[in-house]
Amino acid sequence: MTGGKWQDRVKSVEQRASSFQSSPLSCPYKPRLSQPWQPSSIWRLFPRQNAAIGFAQHIKQDVHIFSLEKEGSDAGQRIFLVTSYSELWHYYSTHRQSLMHCYEVILEGAVCKLYFDLEFHKASNTHLDGKMMVAKLIQYVCEKLEEVYGLHCSAKDVLDLDSSTSDKFSRHLIFMLPNAAFKDNSHVGRFIHEILHPATNNLHKSSPEALRKNMDDVEGSQAKRRKTDKKDLGFLTVNNEKGQEQLFVDLGVYTKNRNFRLYKSSKLGKNAAFIVAEDNKFVPKPSKQITKEERIFLASLITNVSFTGQRILTYDMPQKSTAGSECPTLQRESHSSDLLGDQKTSPFKEVDEFVLTLVHKDGIQGSIRRWNYFACEQLLVYDIEKFRWCHNVKRFHKSNNIIIVVDLKDEVWYQRCHDPECRRQNYRSSSFPLPQEVCMSHLLMEDEEDQAYLTDELGNIELAVTAPAESTSTAPSEDTEGWGEWA
Repeated sequence: MTGGKWQDRVKSVEQRASSFQSSPLSCPYKPRLSQPWQPSSIWRLFPRQNAAIGFAQHIKQDVHIFSLEKEGSDAGQRIFLVTSYSELWHYYSTHRQSLMHCYEVILEGAVCKLYFDLEFHKASNTHLDGKMMVAKLIQYVCEKLEEVYGLHCSAKDVLDLDSSTSDKFSRHLIFMLPNAAFKDNSHVGRFIHEILHPATNNLHKSSPEALRKNMDDVEGSQAKRRKTDKKDLGFLTVNNEKGQEQLFVDLGVYTKNRNFRLYKSSKLGKNAAFIVAEDNKFVPKPSKQITKEERIFLASLITNVSFTGQRILTYDMPQKSTAGSECPTLQRESHSSDLLGDQKTSPFKEVDEFVLTLVHKDGIQGSIRRWNYFACEQLLVYDIEKFRWCHNVKRFHKSNNIIIVVDLKDEVWYQRCHDPECRRQNYRSSSFPLPQEVCMSHLLMEDEEDQAYLTDELGNIELAVTAPAESTSTAPSEDTEGWGEWA
């Protein structure tokens, strides 16, 4: 090689080196947390919701599902992130540009908190006082919680988040019920629809036929109660931009696998992130290991509910008692004797079938009375009836049924008990392994093509080089059905 060509080659290399120094190539992001109390790291991005759900439910790590709106993408395009709460918060606080439009996926069937999405157009409602409306709604809901479930709560138990702008009043309310949570967000929705029925029934946009039908459905003391409530709930009526009356409360945020916007996140194309409202009265419990900001973030998560034997609340279609009044179903996770109105299977049919094999023995045909799914801890909790064998006393209880808890992460099951003496001892049996054919890790068939997006160390989210063509499509997929507007 001649001296001139060699110098040209050296000059070319130097130019490339200079270019890489000014615009370095970022390495793929490898999740890692430095604190010993924090969980092992998982950070996976999926173009499809069902793939993210399948991955999250079939691995042993403590992970949850979030959806992201990506800057530069078309409206409605979603990326689904599977990671732990700690991991998300660590990078949520760092990579604000790529994670500033983030939503919690409220999984179908998951035990959850009571929550509200509130909003109205300011220019169309200049006569309204949003703060006063929020305070009155909280007071009314607390009264109904005490009336229906015997729960005592106040504004101090409600996290109030605000993303209002000059154009729109917008709040999220998350109730931290004392030692209680709802079976899932469909039960939350039915409860809220029922207690706000007088307000929805009184909207002018309702047709005369609909109003007559609703009134035909109420009788006796129920009709009298609603007639009284109508004047009390008038403050919930607002006008939309076209001047039509609608409800202050968005009743469309209780669908399955709902996306609910996170604390400190804004909608794509907007610059109004949720912050703690000025009139918020909720204060998270102190913790030496977690900052106040992170405690608020964790409190704001709708399905961040642990299995601690608390009451699990349900609200089915109101029944009529002999007096003609409503009889909403009330369940207590460890103590209720009320039958659930339906007997639907859990999100894990294979696990349901395995549990039934445990209670079909020695000629005894036990059954699943009800189940509750704690997505936060990946626990399925089964209340069993007609099968009372207890590992604690080594015999069948005379009258009290048992509980079978299936830990999907550790792939084990164990027994707890409704018996007062066993409860007093806080008895829990030894853990027994799940059969391989039931284990979620065995059922998972991971598709590498689902890893269509990658995050680099700078927090940028981009398509992977080998991403399939279908993942770049912005057309709504079958996973978007039933989502409605994002809250």
